[in-house]
Amino acid sequence: MSTHFEPKEMAERFVRYASIYTQSKEGVPDTPSTPCQRDLAAVLARELTDMGASDVFYDEDKCYVYAAIPGNLPKEKCDPEKIKALPGAKEKRRENTAPILGLMAHMDTSAAVDAKQIHPRTIAGYDGNIIRLNENYVLDPAEYPDLAGRKGETLIVTDGTSVLGGDDKAGVTAVMETAAFFLSHKEIAHPTIRIAFTPDEEVGNGTLNLDLSRFACDYAYTVDGGGAGELEYENFNAASCEVKIAGISTHPGSAYGKMRNAVLVANEFIDLLPKLETPYYTKDHEGFYHVEELSGTCDEASLSIIIRDHDKDRFEERKRTAAKIADVLNEKYGEGTVTAVIHDSYYNMLSKIKPHMHLVENAKKAMEEAGVTPLVQPIRGGTDGCVISFRGIPCPNLFTGAHNYHSRFEYVSAQEMALSAETLIRIMNRYAEYDVDR
Repeated sequence: MSTHFEPKEMAERFVRYASIYTQSKEGVPDTPSTPCQRDLAAVLARELTDMGASDVFYDEDKCYVYAAIPGNLPKEKCDPEKIKALPGAKEKRRENTAPILGLMAHMDTSAAVDAKQIHPRTIAGYDGNIIRLNENYVLDPAEYPDLAGRKGETLIVTDGTSVLGGDDKAGVTAVMETAAFFLSHKEIAHPTIRIAFTPDEEVGNGTLNLDLSRFACDYAYTVDGGGAGELEYENFNAASCEVKIAGISTHPGSAYGKMRNAVLVANEFIDLLPKLETPYYTKDHEGFYHVEELSGTCDEASLSIIIRDHDKDRFEERKRTAAKIADVLNEKYGEGTVTAVIHDSYYNMLSKIKPHMHLVENAKKAMEEAGVTPLVQPIRGGTDGCVISFRGIPCPNLFTGAHNYHSRFEYVSAQEMALSAETLIRIMNRYAEYDVDR
């Protein structure tokens, strides 16, 4: 099978998407959390229609884009009687006996570095030296070792004032290139492919309003990883811990024995968390507590803490630790001083992938065929895929070619995006030989 993607064209498509401002916003109950995400959604829906995709649907209200690429399998795989006997034949609109595969990427970008404008810059034939982003910031291979291996490649970088949006517009680019390839190379066998572009993944709501009747798949892949070769099928168990502290404010001149400073109690809560179990000190499968926000006055204060662990038992123990700290402080300062509300966000998808390890093995083989060395590793976070895995669609995560997520030092390799698209094409082609389980 011959596939070829021009780095220049990959870069141009990515820059077109990255230039559209789509940062999502925490704490907003509506979906999408920011209306600007609709700007990219409308572009993608139009491009999918123009390239000839089927079932293109733009849910403008909730900001989801859906599309399909019809399968092109031999007659023996398209026998109506055989199809009718398969599970969900009508609901999933089966066209053949092969599994229906899904591809998913998210349109929103992180607000870690806030900016209303994104100014991506393309560097063709990177020379391996320091890249000056602006007068204040540089991208230095000595600080970012992965950059040293990108010599000669076409890179897209920021101007130092914002995130680039490779997370996940590099994934969007790879999926769109995959769709364009299959729609213009009808001789390459593949099963039915369904596409979903989601909003608000960065704020944990990417699948909140995902319509599984439109994204009706047997299996799927999120395209939301980093450098070439990344393949992930286990993620953190995740919870949020919202802490409210009721203080007692009095004039400091007459506060003896009366004042209860809520900010100091909040600091005490933080101090009781395990000191070496923060993101700074942990890696690989190690979990952590991460204090995201502290605000308050003497009278009242609040903490936002996220709790993460790959192991379910340790995850539960971490939640108990946070609850126990609240109990200890209430015993010390009086009942009702500290209220800790712990809410589970998502779970480790490993248990949902294990019965379907062909998803991992086929991804590995596809990478190797594309000249990429698979790098299997745990996600130190979550993806839309971990949520839909628990909704019945096992969904590992694949690389995109983006690096240094959520920072002004983010960059994307056009060559690695091309390898991402080639990997997706080869995975889809491999599943043309499969039959869905009855």
